[in-house]
Amino acid sequence: MSIRILPDNLINQIAAGEVIERPSSVVKELVENALDAGADKIEVDLTDSGKSLIIVSDNGKGMSKEELNLCVERHATSKLENDDLFHIKHFGFRGEALPSVGAVSKLCIMSREKNSNEGYQIEVKNGKKSAVMPAPISLGTRIEVRDLFYNVPARLKFLKTDVSELGNCVDMLERIAMANPNVSFYLSNNNKQKISLNACQGEFFDARLKRLGEVMGKEFKENSLMINVSRDYACVSGYVSLPTLNKSNSLSEYLFVNNRPVRDKLLLGAIKGAYQDVLASNRYPMVALFIDVSPEYVDVNVHPQKAEVRFFDGNLIRTLIVGAIRQALSMGDKKTANTLDLQQFIKEEIGFEKGSKLSEPSNQMRFTNTLHTFQNTRYSKAEILPDLENAYSVKVDFNPQNETFDANEMPPLGFAKAQFHDTYIISQTPDSIIIIDQHAAHERIVMEKLKSDLASENKVATQILLIPVVVELNISEKARMMENASSFEKLGLVIEEFGPQAIVVREIPALISDADIKKLIKDLAGEISEWGNSFSLTEKLHHICATIACHGSVRAGRKLNIDEMNRLLRDMERTQHSGQCNHGRPTYVELKLTDIEKLFARR
Repeated sequence: MSIRILPDNLINQIAAGEVIERPSSVVKELVENALDAGADKIEVDLTDSGKSLIIVSDNGKGMSKEELNLCVERHATSKLENDDLFHIKHFGFRGEALPSVGAVSKLCIMSREKNSNEGYQIEVKNGKKSAVMPAPISLGTRIEVRDLFYNVPARLKFLKTDVSELGNCVDMLERIAMANPNVSFYLSNNNKQKISLNACQGEFFDARLKRLGEVMGKEFKENSLMINVSRDYACVSGYVSLPTLNKSNSLSEYLFVNNRPVRDKLLLGAIKGAYQDVLASNRYPMVALFIDVSPEYVDVNVHPQKAEVRFFDGNLIRTLIVGAIRQALSMGDKKTANTLDLQQFIKEEIGFEKGSKLSEPSNQMRFTNTLHTFQNTRYSKAEILPDLENAYSVKVDFNPQNETFDANEMPPLGFAKAQFHDTYIISQTPDSIIIIDQHAAHERIVMEKLKSDLASENKVATQILLIPVVVELNISEKARMMENASSFEKLGLVIEEFGPQAIVVREIPALISDADIKKLIKDLAGEISEWGNSFSLTEKLHHICATIACHGSVRAGRKLNIDEMNRLLRDMERTQHSGQCNHGRPTYVELKLTDIEKLFARR
């Protein structure tokens, strides 16, 4: 078969396949064009999730008759000043979007330029454009895309369900909206409103946080930390969640490079590294990061849909992100996202309806009314009270002389009053009670102590085992452990080879003298196999710190006396990131006295 040149319509359809994958791809390209045109109000109307019809209207600067005629030609653009591909300042710059859409749909564009008394329209069907004609339209541009992929049945066949395609469109528009808080965005499907985001007013960072709260939820807005750092030609800003606010996947990690939504492995890896010490490996933070880089130091032309970028110096960007997030987390290290809102608790958990009396709980009430229980048993109140006393592991007797508080002298976490179920410490402040998970809190304290000794190059205090512990491993696990023996030794864990499939532990960190050593070694061996080459030495050492701390901390089920409890509270107040354990779980929750009084109808 001889070589031949393909016809233009087939060339356009092949090229369109790289840019237009599904309805959300059309929405992305058209909305970005509207932003490039300076629009501050963009409306998207879909029919059948965009399969039948997509309409994007904006109030941007519009196009003249001559520009309208050129805009549907391949590689025709107004956004590439001086033909310079190294200083990209617009979302669109290749002149591919409109011709690609026109090659796989029935396209109609209407536009009216500012200061013009007349609007115009042009149509494109199967890659063939019509003549430019007058059209009634107000300022801006309106683009209609009908019957997407009608002439490419193979691609049409592989579109997903209407619900799935609509979800992709909503997600795409929300991502663009997050980066442009000063623009109003609206989206409807089959005449049903799905997105309604009015332009946010006020200072830029306040407007950005408001928009992020609208998209990512109120919980993120209330439990996030702001970051804003710069170095050389790059700046990283945005908001990151407290470690205690996390998800089971990375879908809530939103990344933007020069306001362009991207999914980049380098950036996702930097976020994971920044949260390594405060979040379990299978949990993900909620993040909205905006990386602004001088155009000559980033290539946005490496992916057909511009979903990925390539940095001139990836290590600089990664270091900047990790440092910025860790700095923010250290400033919010005593915070926890699990402060209990009893007003919401009363409404949602106990089941009181608005306007109902607290003395009349609904049928959904989950707590037993103690008085009712007393009255319906054969035991007297006097016989039951001793059992209530036994519910305490450790109880501090009430002494009126010791119950006067000075808010200026009271420590942030108050003073311990009791231990419940050999696991939770109850402390009191002037305006709240605090419940502390003793294992989670001590785990964080031990880890930060190990990290501090490591950073200052102090020798970690060790305990020589009178009887060394032999741990059986398989050959690959043993090899990995011995490869990292020097790292373990820096943290006070001294191991040696012992036969073909075992190691012997001779010293352990003094901080974890009561740890189950065999289980610790087996867990470390399993975790090292997951590291690969993606972790630096420092990250590996911190990971080892976390595992050692987990195994060596005060266990749930251990009785503590009042001095031990208060010592734990004071250590928490002096320790970074003490609001959450090494796995991102909260170390304490706080119940405000005002909320407790509302629970008992005292307010």
